[in-house]
Amino acid sequence: MAPTDYFSRLKSKILGATEVPVKPAMNTSTATVLLIAYSFIYVLPFYISSTTRPSPNLSRDAPSVIRGRIASVTTSCIMCSIFTFVILCTVVENGTVIQALHAMGWFPIGIVETAKALGLTAVGFLGPIFEAGIVQGKWRDWIRLRGLDTLNGWIGYRNIVAGPVTEEILFRSASVPLLLLAHTSNKTTIFLTPIIFGLAHVHHFYEFRVTHPHTPVLAALLRSLLQFSYTTLFGGYATFLYLRTGSLLSVILVHAFCNWQELPRFWGRLTYDGDTVIEPDVGDKKRWTFAYYALLVIGAAGFYKLLWVWTESPSALVAF
Repeated sequence: MAPTDYFSRLKSKILGATEVPVKPAMNTSTATVLLIAYSFIYVLPFYISSTTRPSPNLSRDAPSVIRGRIASVTTSCIMCSIFTFVILCTVVENGTVIQALHAMGWFPIGIVETAKALGLTAVGFLGPIFEAGIVQGKWRDWIRLRGLDTLNGWIGYRNIVAGPVTEEILFRSASVPLLLLAHTSNKTTIFLTPIIFGLAHVHHFYEFRVTHPHTPVLAALLRSLLQFSYTTLFGGYATFLYLRTGSLLSVILVHAFCNWQELPRFWGRLTYDGDTVIEPDVGDKKRWTFAYYALLVIGAAGFYKLLWVWTESPSALVAF
């Protein structure tokens, strides 16, 4: 029997419905070109206006630059999302508005999927959560809902709210459905979108050189390489979550959580800052450090074991 539902038509080969071939609505090359175009639409406006273009006297962290860029990327996300939405509603046979919104992660919202995705990500961050919450005593602020004090400034708002929302709308919600239309394999989708996502951050190298002209080029390159590496790695994880849960909200909040926690430390000892909940006579630095790295390993093992279970959802966009 021929597949009749929207997602069977979208990715019939991946879902296993091979008895009746469904011609892709576009090819992977076309989808990739559109993804790259979306990235340029997202980034290039930063350099058109002097309000958002960094200079030796104007950092990308200046409030005026952040406000201007948030307005710019919001416009870019609206444009790209509308374009993808129109494609989904017109090129897919019997496609409907609800089905298009599903492909873009807007419906259903996925509250349960979001909770599980956040829980899974928190398991992977057991070590950093221990360091910040227990060793540095920040749990007191967390339980009083003061843990997001970084939102008090424009930099924090950009990193925790505007960045995750706009980047996930563009690189997941507006981009991934195009690859689904092309019947792109799951593996290619997971590895291709984060590379484009990572490359969209390479312009930070130019900005850093403009605002830090005395920093050696090699140091700036290594900084950009590190940023490209972890943004690409996160992009792969976010795309996997998006395909598995079909929830845009889940990847937005996971992105915000990871930005809030920042990169885990992989070397060095933990230090006592005077506000730890562990008493000084018990909280020996070596013990804190051992506990941290032990939890880092335990968290990684737990993350690996729970990855498939906690991302399973009836709203999944594809089958693995």
